[in-house]
Amino acid sequence: MELHQVVTDIADALVAIDASGTPFKSFLPGVGPYGEPQLVRLVAKKLNDSQSYSGRVATKRTPDLLINGLWALEFKIARPFGDNGKEAENWSVNLLHPYPGNVSVIGDCLKLLALNGNERKAVVVVGYEHIPPQISLAPLLAAIESIARDVTKIHLGPRIQLMRDHLQHPVHEQLTVAAWEVLGCAV
Repeated sequence: MELHQVVTDIADALVAIDASGTPFKSFLPGVGPYGEPQLVRLVAKKLNDSQSYSGRVATKRTPDLLINGLWALEFKIARPFGDNGKEAENWSVNLLHPYPGNVSVIGDCLKLLALNGNERKAVVVVGYEHIPPQISLAPLLAAIESIARDVTKIHLGPRIQLMRDHLQHPVHEQLTVAAWEVLGCAV
């Protein structure tokens, strides 16, 4: 199964979670406010319920989501605005931090490279924006690629990116799922 299919299935699972109308904690209904661990668990459940995955998906500490024999995936959420519609402080900083052991996308790439197993490895960013975006995720996604390539010498595959719009949350109206296969590191 190729990464594009996995990203498509993740995006479809997120839309289904959004359509359920179940709010996360006391936030407004919609998929946007969910925390990373809760969101990954719900995505795993949706994938496992499908015939394509049929129970092969597990959530773990590392990787966040394992598709046995196929993919080890680490997830990050990019949310420029909070549930209340106010710009979130430092929303992009943790995604870009270029050091091992950090909770960034770059740190996740390094963690995946150290992971044993036969699965291919990828990082996945789930981002939420207004329609049209008030703060575009495009510079963040390009910065991840630039830091990986130019600073940490991590070799990523081409970006797979899908969008889904018309989500029910008034702030997190559209989602972007971007993923890169983590292929190696020159350092």
